[in-house]
Amino acid sequence: MEQVTVIPRQRLEGLELLGGPTAPLKPPFPISLPLWLALLLKRQRRANISPPPWLQVDALMQILDFETDERTAEVFSPSPVLPRARSVAPLDDDPYLAHDSLELSAPFVKDESTARAQADALPYHWLELSYLLLAHAPDDFEDPDRVRKLLRDLREVRMSKLRKGFRVLNTGAGVKMNGVGGMEVAEVRGFVKGMVDGLR
Repeated sequence: MEQVTVIPRQRLEGLELLGGPTAPLKPPFPISLPLWLALLLKRQRRANISPPPWLQVDALMQILDFETDERTAEVFSPSPVLPRARSVAPLDDDPYLAHDSLELSAPFVKDESTARAQADALPYHWLELSYLLLAHAPDDFEDPDRVRKLLRDLREVRMSKLRKGFRVLNTGAGVKMNGVGGMEVAEVRGFVKGMVDGLR
C-alpha cells in the first residue's frame, strides 16, 4: 500500500483501517496516509497532498540527467535503498523461515513516496503514483506542467533503454533490470514475449 504525506486542513479523528490505525489529523502537521485515503481527503478538500521529493522539478531533472548520461547509458536510475535486514533470532532451524534471511523487495519499501523519500531514486510504482497525483492534486505542485513534461521525457528515455536492452537477447546475453518500475515491466511484457517466442 503506497503511503503519501498529507497536510490536513481540518481536524479528523484517527481511523481504524485494515493496515492499522491512522493517527489523528491535526492541521498543519504532516502525516503519512495510504494513497487512496489521501486522494479521498483531497477530493473532499480536507487535506493537501505533499508531493514526494523525487516528484519535484529539480529531482526529476537530476534523474533525467542520470538516465541520459553516456556513462550510465546501460543502467536505470537507482531504486530506493532497501532497509537492512533486522537481526532477529530464527524461529526455526529451517533457514527459509529465518526472519533475518527475508529481505524487502522494491515494491514494498516503506516511505518511498512520502516526504521522507529519497529525492534521487524512483520508487517501483513511480509512473502510477505520479499520474494519480498529477491528475487529482495538480494544485499541490509548484509547476505541474513542467513535472508532466519531465516525466514524459523520463518515461521515453527509460522505455528506449528497455527496448535497446532487450535487443541483446538475440546474442544470448542477459538483461539487467534493476531500477525498472512496475508499469514499465507491464508495458514491455508483450515485446519480451515476442522476443522469447522468436528465440525458440
